[in-house]
Amino acid sequence: MAVTGDETETGSAADLTTCQLRNPSCSHPQVVSEASAYSSKKSIEDALQKREHRLMKNREAARECRRKKKEYVKCLEDRVAVLENQNKTLIEELRALKDIYRHKVE
Repeated sequence: MAVTGDETETGSAADLTTCQLRNPSCSHPQVVSEASAYSSKKSIEDALQKREHRLMKNREAARECRRKKKEYVKCLEDRVAVLENQNKTLIEELRALKDIYRHKVE
């Protein structure tokens, strides 16, 4: 029993039979399509929510990384300043000792 587009039956049972004959794997086309539409919409919303959560965590991680880098650079700059002062002091001490040594030699 094949169904063509010209044959029509009345009632939902006929619609279901027509659908089953055209597509045997389809049991309830409207229910399946509504369920898959809901499932599809739900999965899209879940994916968007996961993406937003991931982006938010990534922003926070990037912010924390920038803060740590800034702190690290500040620490290095402070250390450079201390070492430059120490170097300057040692150079002055070396000059003073050279002057003392020259006066003793003469």
